[in-house]
Amino acid sequence: MNRIKLGFALCGSFCTFEKAKNEMNNLIKKELEIFPIMSFNAYSTDTRFGKASDHIDEIEEICGKKIISTLTDAEPVGPKKMFDVLLIEPCTGNTIAKLSAGISDTPVTLAAKSHLRNDRPLLIAVSTNDALSMAATNIGKLMNNRNVYFVPMKQDDCEKKPRSVVADFGKTYDAVISALNGKQLQPVYI
Repeated sequence: MNRIKLGFALCGSFCTFEKAKNEMNNLIKKELEIFPIMSFNAYSTDTRFGKASDHIDEIEEICGKKIISTLTDAEPVGPKKMFDVLLIEPCTGNTIAKLSAGISDTPVTLAAKSHLRNDRPLLIAVSTNDALSMAATNIGKLMNNRNVYFVPMKQDDCEKKPRSVVADFGKTYDAVISALNGKQLQPVYI
């Protein structure tokens, strides 16, 4: 049996990078082949959650592949049918807005556009403080699109951040398998 080829894209929700890297390790253990992708900001920004170069080194070590970090490298994703499924984890409100509007000006959004042209599943793991406010319309719009699926998500701190939602990264594998079968797991839960 062929291994599942998973494009694993990270956007600038830096507070979730450790969870994303843990999930990469879990998916590798389940014998998925992972092709890492990073947005310009995720690839180049040092934050209180770590230096960009450290994240890059760790991700490339986990995956055994160089990160797709330029538009030139992201463009062939569709024509070469590089992935069975493309996961954006974490996916920020900014990237959700761009996907919703058809804007493809980062390696992540261009990879998504290029991947979707082949009627292959795009899986989104939301991580944004405005999911239940400004990003809600865009999330709803994407939920209505063919071949777009979501990792199950919930509010992460309803008292201190009442509009914030984060995907349950521990459900990523199940969401990948479900998306490959054309089915959406329950997208929102308590």
